[in-house]
Order: sequence, then structure tokens, then C-alpha cells
Amino acid sequence: MAIHAITDDRQERVRVLGDQTPSGPLRSPDITNRTERLGAMHGTRLSFVRSLVRRMAYDNWRIRATSMDLDDDGFGVCIYTIEAYGERYSQVIFSQYLDDSERTDRVIAQKWDITSALICGVPSAADIVYLRGNVPLQEAGRLRANDLVLCRANKSVRNFGYVVDCLAAGRQPDPAAFERVGYLIRTTAVYGNGKFGIADYPRLVDSRAFDRGFSAQMCAVFVLRDFSVRLVEHVAARRNPRAAVKLAHSFRRYLGVGNATGLGMAPFLVRHPVQVDQWIRARETALARVLAVESVDRGAVERAMGLLARAGRHVAQVHTDHLPEAARNALIIDELPRLARELQITCEQKGAFRWSKLLSWATAQLSCATQEILVTVLIELYPELVDSIECATPVDDALTLDPDMSVGELRELVERDYGWVMEQPAAQRDDDHFFWYRSAEKEEPRLGVRAEEAGAELEQPLDISRQVLRLHTKLKAQGDDVRTVAGFVAECPEYRAIVRRIQTLASHAYGEIRHNLLAQDMLPIDLMRAKLSMFGASKFDPKSNLWVRVTLYQGAPTLDDLSPDMVDDWAFPCVPGGNERGDA
Repeated sequence: MAIHAITDDRQERVRVLGDQTPSGPLRSPDITNRTERLGAMHGTRLSFVRSLVRRMAYDNWRIRATSMDLDDDGFGVCIYTIEAYGERYSQVIFSQYLDDSERTDRVIAQKWDITSALICGVPSAADIVYLRGNVPLQEAGRLRANDLVLCRANKSVRNFGYVVDCLAAGRQPDPAAFERVGYLIRTTAVYGNGKFGIADYPRLVDSRAFDRGFSAQMCAVFVLRDFSVRLVEHVAARRNPRAAVKLAHSFRRYLGVGNATGLGMAPFLVRHPVQVDQWIRARETALARVLAVESVDRGAVERAMGLLARAGRHVAQVHTDHLPEAARNALIIDELPRLARELQITCEQKGAFRWSKLLSWATAQLSCATQEILVTVLIELYPELVDSIECATPVDDALTLDPDMSVGELRELVERDYGWVMEQPAAQRDDDHFFWYRSAEKEEPRLGVRAEEAGAELEQPLDISRQVLRLHTKLKAQGDDVRTVAGFVAECPEYRAIVRRIQTLASHAYGEIRHNLLAQDMLPIDLMRAKLSMFGASKFDPKSNLWVRVTLYQGAPTLDDLSPDMVDDWAFPCVPGGNERGDA
């Protein structure tokens, strides 16, 4: 089976200003935007955390803990200072006692082990007092226009106390402890963009440090990662000053920050299609550049073999009780050796070897999940080709109506760009098993079963497939192709939103998820994984079809590792051997 590409008049080639990097056609959205593939994505070099850490290292960001006022149990306040491009920010972190009975990942929680705010400038004593009175309250508090990010986290029940005990006793933890839980703390929310009084996103437009999407939030999580290690070492040292050791650097680097994510992330992909197009287009552009490499050298092949082996170890170290995810991981582990053998065979054949040949073979022979492992590996091989691609710059997400377009042109546009809707089997096309709504109590998205639960009259308009079908039926019934869209929506205003969306996305082919999001076979975790992979998350562990645990910054460089000569190589992190003793 050949790799499908965009072949109509919208065929896309790489278009990066001033960059003449060779490239081939991009894969079609009919491949990339199916939920099965979205739910199999992994982080790449383009993911937000990877690109942010590179900027931190190569542009000489200075991030340091400037104040740690913690008692023997690690409760108190810590302040980090962040300096970059002549800008200065601070992260103020509060650590407090939390009874085990109050520790929960759910949004109904009112107390947390750790709360934090990333703010502009350096806080005064009065600022600290104000933040102390509001940040630990999270939603119940109120922050100010110079406060950029609000976040909270809980200690890992399984790891935090265990690691303190080990370090206090002068020994390193057993590496096996980090295989199932690769973090010391887990965030339960990271808020930005105007939530609870903090700065709206336009406040960051003129910031060089945080002008890219989600960069302020991801920086806050990176700082929390460093704090989690400092906190565990602090408590161990206070418990046993004479014998305590620091955590070995290999563990410091492996440990990330956990995150629990629910349904709130899924509707984002529907409501921000232009941004989704940017993310997936950037990823496919990177892949196209790699596939255009005309002759692959032996060093790249050996590097690919090493990454495939690392990917296999990484997936084997993902522990999940979610049976479909466990089955998918088992299939990846079974298929990766076949992929490695095919790579070896293809490389040894005479003639120029191109990666497109290997990907074509994988597309025909292997599961979607293993194909996406290969995509991540291929992008990893050529930093000089892909690192210049930016997928988090601000975009205009507004959906605009073209009133002068004719009804006939609109119908042709629907049939061209939304053929996937019409081509669905009737049972799939007409399935409205679920409905999306917003919880009045917590202002969070929820998913209801239409036949079993009340509230369908409050349904959110995430039913893109159904809206397109209804519009197409209406347009065909009009019988007046010359009529303008302005006249059509004036008479039928209920179609205004979907018409505006279709017209805007005519030039953003990767913006639409190609699945009926009301259908019974729709898995919200597939949508969550797509977005989380763009963030750079790893270790996907679904707890149901509605929420998932992941790890951010696992395997990433530490603060001490950041330097212009840093090697950016942390795809598919694996548990280290733990042979270092750590500095006393």
C-alpha cells in the first residue's frame, strides 16, 4: 500500500519563509486526522516541551532558585527567577501539609500539596503576602494582570515518601520504583489565558520568552519538576543531615512531572481548528522533509535502529490497566523487531535507500500505532531539517464568513473537503450516541449518553459531522446555486456557524478531526492523546475512556544541563540503571 498524499489543487509543499529545504508532498488528512491515528501519536522534536527546552538551552535562559524558605517537613515557600532576552519572571511556589484524605486529582479538590504562580518581574514582600493568600486557594482565589500561570500539584503517594526514605538513609532508590511512576509530583491543573484573574494571552504577545502557545504554562511545569527534586532532597537532608545524599543525576533527568487530564482537553481540538491545522501541518512538514532525503547514510540507519530499540524499551515500561491501551502496546512491542529487520534488509539492498520506502512498507504491514513510532523516529533523525519548523506561533483562530460565495461554490467546498462525512457507513454517520455539554457546577466539559442521561437540550456544538450532513442536505434542496451565502444564512441562520467553519478551513486541511464525535465508538482519550503528544507528554496511561495520566519532561535535561552545547536527545525515555551514588 502506498502512502497517500494530498493530490488535488491544495497539494502542500514545505513553505517556511526563507527556507528552501527540499520536501515531498504531505500525507493526506484522511490519514493523519483519523481518531485511530490521533490516538497513537507520540511527542516529537517539534513538541512544545522539546522546543521550549532547546530555546532555554541555546538562548542562555537563566533559571535558578533564589529563595527556599522551607521547614523540616518541606512546607513553606520557594521562589525561582527566570531571565531570558532581557525579560524577568518569577515562579512562586507554596508547599503545604495535605492530609491523605484530601488528596485527589479531581477538580472538586480544594487543597493540594503544592500550588504555584508564574508572574512577571520579581515579587515584593507585599506580593508574596498577596500570593500566599490566593495561590493556595486556586479557583477560590483571585490573581492579577501580571500573573501569568496558576498551577497545582500533589505528591506521588508511591514515590515521594519512598525516595525521601532512601536518600535520608544514604542510598539511591530502586530504579524499578520509577518504571510505573516516573515522577515525584503530579499536576492536576495548569491554568493560563485569563483564568481566575491571571493575564490574558495578549499580555504575552510582546514577550520573547512566552510568545509561543502554551510556553508559559510549560515553563511553569519545568520549574515544578526541578522543585520536586529539591523538595525531596531537602526533606531527606533535614531528616538525616549526616547521611543523606542527593538524587543521582540519571534519576533527576529521568523523572518528569505527572499530569492527570480529563475531558476538558478534548473539545479544544474542535473549537480551535486553525491551531490544530498548524500543529499537524508542522508535524507532517517535518516528516515530508525527512522522506525527501535522497540518500540515507549508514550513520542515520544505525541511529534509527538505536531509537527503535529505545522505543521498544520505553513502551515495555508503560504500565496500564486500560486493556485496549495495553493491547496496543503489546502489538507495538511485537511489531518493532519486524520493523527493525525490514530496515536492515532495505539498507543492505543495492541502490539509494530512502525513508519513504520503509514508511510505505510499514503502512502496508504494521499497525497504525507502530507506524507512528516510526514517524517519531524519522523526525528525530534530522534536527537540522526539522528544528526550524515552528508549530506554536500565535495564529488567528477566528472563523470568518465569506458572504459573496455562491451556494453552489459552498456545496462544492463541502463535497471536496468533507467527503469523509458523506463516505461514512450510514450507521456511523447517523450515530448520535453521545452529547457534549458543559457542567454548570465546575464549568468543565462532560460527555452524556443521549438515551440514558438528561441534558441533551444543553448540548455543545461539537457535532461537526452531523452539522455538515444537515447543511449538505439543505444546500442540495435549495436548487439555486447562484444565490449568495449571505442570502442563505440570512434565511437559515442556524447554519451560519458551520458555513463559517467550512469556508475558513478551506485553506486549513488539517484542522478537522475526521470522525463523528457523537458516535458510540468515539474515544475521547484519542483526542486527548493527540493534544498531549503535541505538548510532548509520554507514558500514556488511560484510567478510562474519559481521562488519562501522562508524564511531562520525562528524560528532559535538568536545569544544570541547559547550555548552548546541550545535546537534545530525549525521545522515548527509559528508566536508568541507577548506578550513581549521588552527591552527599
